[in-house]
Amino acid sequence: MKFRNATAADIAQICRLETLPQFRTFVGSWPPDEHLKNLADPDARYIVAEDEQGHVAAFAILRGLLSEHRAVELKRFVVGIPNQGTGRRFLAEIADRAFGEYRAHRLFLDVFVNNDRALHVYQAFGFRKEGIMRDAIYRDGTYHSLVLMSLLDGEYQSPAGRNG
Repeated sequence: MKFRNATAADIAQICRLETLPQFRTFVGSWPPDEHLKNLADPDARYIVAEDEQGHVAAFAILRGLLSEHRAVELKRFVVGIPNQGTGRRFLAEIADRAFGEYRAHRLFLDVFVNNDRALHVYQAFGFRKEGIMRDAIYRDGTYHSLVLMSLLDGEYQSPAGRNG
């Protein structure tokens, strides 16, 4: 697995990943022009995980890189094939960049309350639940609540420094 900053050439694969039917319930999607606009924003960074064939296997969007509060949002985190360990390795890369390269004090995200797999991964990684954003998303004719979670720089240890 290779991690790198995304380019405009990756947007088609990013759009394909976020619109896979199995993610419709849990992942937002933007049209290509919205991604290109965000990709060009100096306050945001797109990061991809490439498989051995050079295809985008996962992607993440970080926002708030220029925040005076050093609060970086993990806006989107999509792994094409779950349960392969890709998500955990990629999340470690994202956190290392957020706290190292981008000097974040706080890395935060929101996740659907019924996304048990993601909640488990984030909690096991060290993210803490901060609260529920009730009926925050309207999708497919229904409101959905989100769990707000965060990880602070003082709580995070890079994988190299973790025990076992």
